[in-house]
Amino acid sequence: FFNGIGGFAKGGREYVTVLEDGKTTPAPWINVIANDGFGFQVSSTGSSSTWAENSRENRLTPWSNDPVSDPTGEAFYIRAESTSEVFSPTARPLRRPGPHIARHGFGYSRFEHQAGGIRFELLQFVPLTDPVKISRLTLQNLSDRARRLTVVSYAEPVMGTSRAASAPFLTTECDAKTGAIFAHNPWNMAFPDRVAFADLAGTQTGFAADRTGFLGRGGGLAAPAA
Repeated sequence: FFNGIGGFAKGGREYVTVLEDGKTTPAPWINVIANDGFGFQVSSTGSSSTWAENSRENRLTPWSNDPVSDPTGEAFYIRAESTSEVFSPTARPLRRPGPHIARHGFGYSRFEHQAGGIRFELLQFVPLTDPVKISRLTLQNLSDRARRLTVVSYAEPVMGTSRAASAPFLTTECDAKTGAIFAHNPWNMAFPDRVAFADLAGTQTGFAADRTGFLGRGGGLAAPAA
């Protein structure tokens, strides 16, 4: 049932979209991935929103009901240090020429892209019981030379109903033991004393907790100043 943008694969166990030449789906085509108390949704462009316990009252990252721009509050960037080129494994927020392939399956979504002599594969899922979203990024060097790459993970914390409402009260810190980033919202009365965290499997070499500093004044996720 391929319609020029998407179709079923693996006997109907996956829905695959192929976005080429700047195309997008008519509306965001999403996969909802969750266990009993934690989950996220992600569209074929990679736009994602994560929640804990309640998808409306306790969003961990922003959700938007904009079916045109399909904005995201989460992103991965890969920077080639020799050329300063920046890539993303998903069509949003940083789209490069070439096909962006998204595979929505039962309990996972997988994204594939090639650019700058690098193949990117991003697999995202939620374990059956643990309250955590796992993103496994695989990079393959398709060129005949050694490459030095930097991976950057970006997330806008909400810990409430909306980022605008909770932003003035959010505090962040770097955990000295693990290097993970912790976020708190002491004014979330419905879900008090919760801690959200982001971690790169202990391999992170730096962090920033200033959204304007990362994006640049008036900047955006398609071309962050950082």
